[in-house]
Formats: sequence, structure tokens, C-alpha cells
Amino acid sequence: MKKIKLEILGISYSQSQSGAYALILGEEGEKRRLPIIIGSFEAQAIAIELEKMKPSRPLTHDLLKNFAQTFNIIIKEVIIYKFAEGIFYSKLICFDGIREVEIDSRTSDAVALAVRFKCPIFTYESILGAAGIVLQDEDKNQDEETAMPEEPLSPADYESYTVKELEDLLMAAIDEEAYEKASKIRDEINKRKSSKK
Repeated sequence: MKKIKLEILGISYSQSQSGAYALILGEEGEKRRLPIIIGSFEAQAIAIELEKMKPSRPLTHDLLKNFAQTFNIIIKEVIIYKFAEGIFYSKLICFDGIREVEIDSRTSDAVALAVRFKCPIFTYESILGAAGIVLQDEDKNQDEETAMPEEPLSPADYESYTVKELEDLLMAAIDEEAYEKASKIRDEINKRKSSKK
């Protein structure tokens, strides 16, 4: 399977889940985005490294990096290889100079280590197809735009919308860069499409 390279586009606070954040990964040079909900500790671990901040004592991910480097182990790449029931699965591809080993990891931890080892992050087309969000062109014709349905109060309220209304809401959420909301709408659309198969 061909790997698709991702880049970290940002981290935003989750407005629907207290203490959670949305990590936004993007397909390099393309318009597809992969929003992943992560915990506050992992968000902090990623942000500290991205911002080049130096904590007074090593964080857990720094400790793991120091441990690996002491024994000449590097992380060559991170691969987000599976998406099931709203959960992303990742693996670290590690190399000690002699052998290459795959280690299972939570995606948030894998990304926190990827920024420390300055290694690439990859996924597959099947993951982007199932969980990705495509940004629309900015130069959309005004005539093509339709009136937006009223905003649902909770994810359960999405069930009362048609697929077309959900797609309109999805585009509006992407335009607002509300990726977490967009991922919930995307999940509802995917649920509907899979139930018709």
C-alpha cells in the first residue's frame, strides 16, 4: 500500500469534550485534513516540542527519546495504519542499526515522539478516505451555495438531518476550521453510507 505523508497543521481546544484537543494533520501539499481527538497531556507534549520550549525536567516523551538515543535506537517513521470505531491506530518504525521493529502506539504518543525524532508521519488512502476531511476551493460560486440548516445541539441531533444537509454542515464546519465538529458530522455521514451497503 502506498503511504501518504502527513504534516502537523495545528492543535485546537475541543469545545465539546472538556480537557480534550483536536490534533489536525494534513496531507502534504493537498487539501485533505485528518482531525484526531487527543488528551491534554499529549497535546501539551506535542505543543511543547513544536514551540521549541524546554521544560525544566524531561517529560515522558523526552525521557523515551533520551532512553532510545542512549541505546542507538531511532524512530524512522510513524504510520497511522488503522481507523476503527472512531479510534486511530499507529505504529512506530524503530531501527537500532541492525534490525527494524514495529511498535504499536497510541496515535497521540506516536505524533509526540515523531516531532522529537523529527521523523515523518504517514497514513494510507483508506484512512484518509474513511476519516479525512477535504477542504473546498475558496473560489466557490455564490450561486452554488445553499442556505445552511440550523446548527444541531448535540451529535445525536445529526440523525434527524438528510445526508445533503449534513454535507452542507460539513462544508461550513471546514470553512470555519471547526475540525472537531467536522469530524463528528463526517462520522454521521459515513455511518449512513455504511448502513446502506
